[in-house]
Amino acid sequence: MTETQTSEETHGSDETRRQVLYWRLLSRVFGADEQPALETASVAIVEDLGLPPALLDPGVSVDTLVQRFPDLEAELQGLMADKEHEEGDEVRRAALVSKLLLNVFQTGSGNVTASQLERWKKDAGWFEKGMGCEPGGLRHRPGDEEVAAVLAGIEGDLVKRMHLREVLADPQLARQLTPSMSLIEQLLHDKSNLSGVALANAKALIRRFVDEVAEVLRTQVEKASVGEIDRSVPPKRVFRNLDIERTIWKNLTNWSPEDERLYVDKLFYKQTARRTTPAKMIVVVDQSGSMVDAMVNCTILASIFSGLPKVDVHLVAYDTRALDLTPWVHDPFEVLLRTTLGGGTDGTVAMAIARPKITDPRNTVMVWISDFYDNRSLITDFEAIHRSGVKFIPVGSVNSSGHQSVDPWYRQKLKDLGTPVLSGHIKKLVFELKNFLT
Repeated sequence: MTETQTSEETHGSDETRRQVLYWRLLSRVFGADEQPALETASVAIVEDLGLPPALLDPGVSVDTLVQRFPDLEAELQGLMADKEHEEGDEVRRAALVSKLLLNVFQTGSGNVTASQLERWKKDAGWFEKGMGCEPGGLRHRPGDEEVAAVLAGIEGDLVKRMHLREVLADPQLARQLTPSMSLIEQLLHDKSNLSGVALANAKALIRRFVDEVAEVLRTQVEKASVGEIDRSVPPKRVFRNLDIERTIWKNLTNWSPEDERLYVDKLFYKQTARRTTPAKMIVVVDQSGSMVDAMVNCTILASIFSGLPKVDVHLVAYDTRALDLTPWVHDPFEVLLRTTLGGGTDGTVAMAIARPKITDPRNTVMVWISDFYDNRSLITDFEAIHRSGVKFIPVGSVNSSGHQSVDPWYRQKLKDLGTPVLSGHIKKLVFELKNFLT
């Protein structure tokens, strides 16, 4: 037998073993019953690879697997990332990939406990590590929006299958929960049915989530200062403002060849004072059930911008009724407690509150967050606001996954108007707002 024939037979054998592992994965994810032949063959393959049989058990979390077999941690990192992988280990990689996919996508049916939900979240974190990013990172990475949306959908289904009211009423079980967008959505939907200990635990989870998201968004907003440099204000003469390059350049005539030294007789400092023009920001948020992610993010974002100098922020939420939440705009937690998710959508009632707030169109930005499945007559108001000089920013989704449905009719109309619907990660909205305020 030639070396070429041996290589081809080995490749064929590896390909067959990979197919067995993946067929077994598909049968477990989409079928309720185990396939004995696939199970037996997969166990033999895993043992031949020197991998633990627990790799095939969806009941064993990835955390547990790594704790028992620490050497696997390095292999799981970047396992499915778009990079060069070593040749010859395709079967081993298929076995490890199957574990990550099985634990994340095979969630069974029936009731879910708080412990099961938290275990799934950790397994999903390992899946994201396998994709080459940190846990939670898929929702922030361009190109992975669909995968992020699928993970969010699975998590949402698990939350709905959990007896959330019973969990919240038990302090020990409630402590097992970590806040996420899916969990917060359920809490906001159900808050009117909660009381006592359950309501207190729900509020604590909402507060934790708001604080965590606010910290991330605040960092994004603060990456660039608001306002242009005001050169009429003399620079502060402190060391951190010292303009070293300009100081050297301006003192070059004082260079002494004999001493080989530069004698500095004048220091120059950078100007850091910024000119800010008072600006008004009007944020209108559709609070129907389909927009909860955008509502949470934009409510928090509005509170951050309201803390900036000379930015007057107003917040209006609506479904078939509109509510002016401006008095609480500084505290997104209080805003969320005052909203009621669900119901229909009628943007005209929100426009009746928002439009009178425009007193200086050229110095006003209006952010309208909705899926725009709304009253068609609203386009007339949008056109009038845009013509008046207001910076109008329609937003279809500013959520964690960047995945949202937008009414095609409105999408085209707003595009024709020169104000295309902004969709994607909230960083896009932060960028647009900072450009307007600068």
